[in-house]
Amino acid sequence: MRTPDPSVAIRTTRPEDGAALWTIVRESGVLDENSCYAYILLCDQFRDTTLIAEIGGEPVGFTTAFRSPLRPDAVFLWQVGVNEAARGRGVAGRLLDRLVRLPAASDASYLETTISPSNTASRRLFESFARRHGADLEESPGYGEGFFPGGGHEAEHHFRIGPLKR
Repeated sequence: MRTPDPSVAIRTTRPEDGAALWTIVRESGVLDENSCYAYILLCDQFRDTTLIAEIGGEPVGFTTAFRSPLRPDAVFLWQVGVNEAARGRGVAGRLLDRLVRLPAASDASYLETTISPSNTASRRLFESFARRHGADLEESPGYGEGFFPGGGHEAEHHFRIGPLKR
């Protein structure tokens, strides 16, 4: 892993961070954009597992995550995003590392997410995370294209990383 950029500060979110997360998603051009209200709710109701990365007080990245009610031994990562100016600085990897060390996630044995087959950047991010944490990465079918109306969304494969070694 590259040397952490000391100018990047990572913290849990507050409701007022929701608009910043929504903006990062919107400007990414690749992440599924939800309503600004959804990000406000995530930053409020899931603040114990949702993170924001800042440089000089300006938001540059985030994770949205929650403890899985179906698998209590897992944290499910919904989205990770880093704005263009901060890419290549290890921000996404640091966000994931911090996520699994949060008090609300520290007893989780697994990190789970879904990734579309063409999203090679996310695949590399999670493969790297698994290596850093000495964990296995299992890929299985998740949500097929038929789950998404309109035919404009790829399938989402389920990834389960663990057991995590901290």
